[in-house]
Amino acid sequence: MEYYGLDLHCQALLDEYRQSLPVFKHLQQVAMDKLTTMLRNNGIVVNSMESRIKAEESLAGKLHRKGAKYASIRDITDIFGGRIITYYNEDVDRIASLVESSFDIDWKNSVDKRKMHEFDSFGYNSLHYICRLPKEACDELGAPELHELRFELQMRTALQHVWSDIQHDIGYKSEIETPMEYHRSLSRLAGLLELADNEFSRIRASINAYRRRTKALLATGQLDQIQLDGDTFRWYLDREPFDNLNKRIASVNQAELQEVPIQNYLPVMKELGMATLADVEKMKNDNEEDAYQLAIAQLGNTDLDILASTIGLQNLCMVQILKTGGGCPGLQRMLDTVNGKQEYNELIAQSIYSQAARLSFMTTKA
Repeated sequence: MEYYGLDLHCQALLDEYRQSLPVFKHLQQVAMDKLTTMLRNNGIVVNSMESRIKAEESLAGKLHRKGAKYASIRDITDIFGGRIITYYNEDVDRIASLVESSFDIDWKNSVDKRKMHEFDSFGYNSLHYICRLPKEACDELGAPELHELRFELQMRTALQHVWSDIQHDIGYKSEIETPMEYHRSLSRLAGLLELADNEFSRIRASINAYRRRTKALLATGQLDQIQLDGDTFRWYLDREPFDNLNKRIASVNQAELQEVPIQNYLPVMKELGMATLADVEKMKNDNEEDAYQLAIAQLGNTDLDILASTIGLQNLCMVQILKTGGGCPGLQRMLDTVNGKQEYNELIAQSIYSQAARLSFMTTKA
């Protein structure tokens, strides 16, 4: 058994640590499970969560430096430590609020290192809470001894974490004076990271505001004010705008509709010049009957009994392509976009064009 050259008091603390390891490991499991559940129940997505029990060698080094200040191993607050790394600054504060309601916080020994720097200093740190499991929770687990142990929980953003790791790697300590040239360089980098953190938060807030505004416009039917993009098209699809056409087409052969992804048609519609959801709605209204007639021409002499749920939108786009003079090349480009470039796309396009050529929207178009 290693003694690390400690005095008798520190050696006794180390022996107490060895004896208490099973309890600390139990605390680690319970606390991290509680944190995981807390984040999941509140819909918070984090970059990562990690935890560790302080290694014996590391603890021995700490006891060498300041073991005299500890009367018991329970006075050391970071034997078990957890860390939550978020994507955004505001999520650190949100998680902190949840932690405060879920654990007992030792405020005297907790510190928000993000607020410790003067305007002309540098450093980029995290929020550190010293926590205990609530007594009631420990009693329910039949492990009241867990309440006696404190642990450290760090909360920081991914960029703060990167900065901390870099500081550690280059051996920088803020309390040690550094040459001014390094001081200035580190200050600039810390400022850039802080600016990036703030910008990520600002951009997320702006995007969320845009999405809320767009959903409100969608709810009130103001489709002409909603730009066609991945999000808005997905919300538009929630209204099942092609459902009636799909069912009419499926009824030709009493076919079953099989759900398949429909997002592949977004670039097709953009290539057709659709910029807003109103443009999509207009295409649907203008072409719905012709799309149905094209489907009859395609399916009338077949016994197909399973159709993709994209059949309605597919035929609407085909009719739009043909009405706007895209011809066989336009149909082939659509098939290449939706299905990937394949040799038989040209043959399929020619077949569709031949079927459509006999329909009224082709024979009467200018």
